[in-house]
Amino acid sequence: MGLRERIVEITTPEEADQFIDQHPLAAIFKAGTCHKTMQGWGHVQKFLEPYEDIRVGVIRVVEHRAASNHIALRSGIVHHSPQIILFQKGQPLYELNNWDITPENLEPAKALLPEPGQPTPDQGTSRSNLDVYKRLLDLYLEGHLSEYEFQLAYLNTFRGDASLRSQEEFELINSLFGNPDQGVASAGHHIHPLAIMEHEARHPQAIPLRERAAALREKLKGF
Repeated sequence: MGLRERIVEITTPEEADQFIDQHPLAAIFKAGTCHKTMQGWGHVQKFLEPYEDIRVGVIRVVEHRAASNHIALRSGIVHHSPQIILFQKGQPLYELNNWDITPENLEPAKALLPEPGQPTPDQGTSRSNLDVYKRLLDLYLEGHLSEYEFQLAYLNTFRGDASLRSQEEFELINSLFGNPDQGVASAGHHIHPLAIMEHEARHPQAIPLRERAAALREKLKGF
């Protein structure tokens, strides 16, 4: 099925919830009114075309502001347009906004999705497992992801992870960069992964990222 046949226009909050809840893998694209939307959609369309199991909901934010605001409220992701948000089992998995919607920035999302043609995760109860983090670490340590791609994918994954995890699991996956919401959680905000990456670049930790990643991967062998 081509991408055009998988596109659904979403106009209300109820339609937004129904769309996300019905599809184990779903994408929401918020369309604005300027050329950023046209350019961003072109990149998204090319990226999503091979993923036949991903349905795409399009919200035209000027005409359907309530639906757009509901997505922001449900996901905890600040509204932008254009904006692409990938959802898995109802939870936000990856997002990009405005001029950040580029082929380079979409590339890390591949590590979070099943290979095209592979079975889609079902909608059963989500188990607390760390496979997605293990896979990202492996791809980075084996040289398949650059440091930039790895940071973007890992931080987006962690930021959108609403799984019911043990304290031990949380502390492990949180240890690589520290809590993305630290210092602003009380204000109800989320720090964007790109801001965390910029902070990391300006204030590098004593132990290089690759060494920290290798140590974390070793610890995750027991999970």
